[in-house]
Amino acid sequence: MSSKTDSAGYDVAIIGAGPTGLFAAFYAGMRNLKTLVLETLSRPGGQITALYPEKYIYDVGGLPAVLGRDLVADLYKQGSQFGADFRFGERVEKLELVEPGRLRLATAESVYSSKATILCAGLGAFHPNRLDVPGAAELEGHGVSYVVRRREDFLGRRLLIVGGGDTALDWALQLRHWAREVTLIHCFEHFEAHQQSVAALFDSNVVVLTGHELKALKGDQGLREAVIVDNRNRTERTLRIDEALVCIGFKADIGPIKDWGLALSGRHVQADAALETSLPGVFAAGDLLLQDGVARMNLIATGFGQAALAVGQAAHFVRPGAPVFHGHSSQRKGMKYAPAPVAPEEPATESAPASPPGLPPQPARVGVERG
Repeated sequence: MSSKTDSAGYDVAIIGAGPTGLFAAFYAGMRNLKTLVLETLSRPGGQITALYPEKYIYDVGGLPAVLGRDLVADLYKQGSQFGADFRFGERVEKLELVEPGRLRLATAESVYSSKATILCAGLGAFHPNRLDVPGAAELEGHGVSYVVRRREDFLGRRLLIVGGGDTALDWALQLRHWAREVTLIHCFEHFEAHQQSVAALFDSNVVVLTGHELKALKGDQGLREAVIVDNRNRTERTLRIDEALVCIGFKADIGPIKDWGLALSGRHVQADAALETSLPGVFAAGDLLLQDGVARMNLIATGFGQAALAVGQAAHFVRPGAPVFHGHSSQRKGMKYAPAPVAPEEPATESAPASPPGLPPQPARVGVERG
């Protein structure tokens, strides 16, 4: 580990730059906290960037539908406006309490100091479950993929999707508008997906083969064929394909967090009603959090609310006289992305005279008055 040390120190360090971490960075800026954000990935977005940047998200307040990558771009724009120090490609290997009000965070690149820390690491690092069939490893990146980076890559292609969960069905329904043809195979007869998606799938032009599994993938310079097996009678058939999208789940690992001396419950960090963990000055928000007496809901919307509360508690911890609730953003002047004032256009008619209370507005006068 590098011996380089950032001696300046921060008021708050945020671990993770997914949606919850990015929103926490915004609120930390609203509280005028000197903020550090550490992210293992090379860019912001966390799980969205790693798993579904091209999928639409429908449950973010005020946004009926938004692409994952577009939501991340706007969250980063919002979260970085106050000058937070973002460090990408740095995994926090060690977090320790040096003394009350001083925490040390060590990565392979540097050592940082903060007065408080907010854990927004989601469920940790995600790794796709990979296929264990001949040709899968050799053709990964040459027709075999586990994540959709760009929908355009499937334009006019013959696509095979492997899986029977929400992700597999969502991509089948979306990519059928891009690919020349889409075939979905699933080893079981039933799907582990929303019933609405299942109904839409069978009502689409996607070729659905339940009770089938993949036996082999073939191709020299790129993917050309898939050998599939009918589980009911063990008959084989070969499909001509250009792309295979594998959606058979992911493994999550919280990594070194489990060695930081925090109270854990499985892959979750336990925290009290104030979102403070067993380590003083360390708070948690988002999917990683298991709060006493509160049911978990792994939603972006839930993470946003927890991020705001965690920042408020961290601000109060750093500055004991500061309130947890800082007020409404609409009351803050000089916001970076506040719309510029626009001069009103000249009215085409005279202003309507004021109406007495309780009476409807009087109409404006149009044209020339006659005496």
